Amino acid sequence: MRKIITTTWISLDGKVAGPNGEMDWVGESYDKAMGLYESEFVRSADTLLLGRVTYQSFAGSWPYVPDNPNASEEEKEYARQLTALEKIVFSRTLEKAEWNNSRLVREVNADEIRQLKQGPGRNIIVYGSISLIQALTELGLIDEYQILVHPVVLGGGKPLFPESKNRVKLQLVETKTHPSGVVLLTYQPKAL
Repeated sequence: MRKIITTTWISLDGKVAGPNGEMDWVGESYDKAMGLYESEFVRSADTLLLGRVTYQSFAGSWPYVPDNPNASEEEKEYARQLTALEKIVFSRTLEKAEWNNSRLVREVNADEIRQLKQGPGRNIIVYGSISLIQALTELGLIDEYQILVHPVVLGGGKPLFPESKNRVKLQLVETKTHPSGVVLLTYQPKAL
């Protein structure tokens, strides 16, 4: 069975974005090791689940990177990998999803997600898309959380899990510290 794996960048105080939605703090800790992590993460998958905001951000930039003469070869290859993935975009307001291999879905349906997981293929990944991660968590559909803790305290902003209806017990299965000080914490649901 395919796994749904999330990757989320958070600050030391558990925020995924600053008070005004800013993400400028992420670049301060981005190094070659982080680039390799991101590339391997994408390479392990063939399907990408995205919420509207993340989709619009990705679709507005990544398709153009391979033709950008200022982009590194690593960035170009990463952009090609993202573009090749099947992309399922969850949005009630987006009118269309035109990025290569994208399809629009209006709501998270647990049965449809389970069916997707049962199908053939590699991992199904979720980038950012915090409301989507929250919805999938509530439904018990996430198989692995990869949390990248950045060495910064934002002091305010958007938390990864503001409130949850259910308690979700997790077990730590791996840790890795990048030279930049970013710590990767990998959790899986704990068997009850």
